[in-house]
Amino acid sequence: MPTDMTPGRWQHTGDYLDTVFGRADGHLAGLMPRAVEAGIPDIAVSASVGRMLLCLARLVEARLIVEVGTLAGYSGIWLARGLAEGGRMLTIEPNDLHANFAQRAFEGAGVADRVEVVRGFGTPELERLAGEMPGAADLVFLDAIKTEYPDYLPHAKKLLRTGGLLVADNMLGGGGGGDWWIDAPPGQNASRDAADRVNRLVAADDGFEAFCVPLREGVLVARKR
Repeated sequence: MPTDMTPGRWQHTGDYLDTVFGRADGHLAGLMPRAVEAGIPDIAVSASVGRMLLCLARLVEARLIVEVGTLAGYSGIWLARGLAEGGRMLTIEPNDLHANFAQRAFEGAGVADRVEVVRGFGTPELERLAGEMPGAADLVFLDAIKTEYPDYLPHAKKLLRTGGLLVADNMLGGGGGGDWWIDAPPGQNASRDAADRVNRLVAADDGFEAFCVPLREGVLVARKR
């Protein structure tokens, strides 16, 4: 098996996985190009990660999903499609441009009836939700400001039910163009250091069973014990 994971090979591998496993429909396939035209950064998860989110939601028969970081609604559509019958998703987004675009995207994808866009910042909104309904969420997905991930963690854990899933994007790299990667020395990039901290906290936490999938820029998956 080849072991040379050069940037080019990594990109080709990601393209292959998106082609084989992503299988995004027309609405999803055109969503991010429309978002970029509207002035939204092209930093959504890949189609293969989206497919994984849908499958994870279905595996836990999710009736309540909480997402932090709506952006254009791309990952939210995948997650909403994985909800159990009668389920709902709360997606937290502080940027009005992003929230408004995502609301239209949810309507266009036919999932707006089960998605509520919560306009606010991740940490206070997660804290509020965890206080109002501890143990209620089947899946919490983090894909927002990486330096805030350590602050999200205790609230997300409190919000999850036993057997629920914490899923976090950009746990191996990020920055839109791969500006940072987890193998860089500590102290050079705050987002890298925050991701590393959360990876280590979750891996060492007896309250979680966790692993990290090297899809795109790394996805942490942790089951609450």
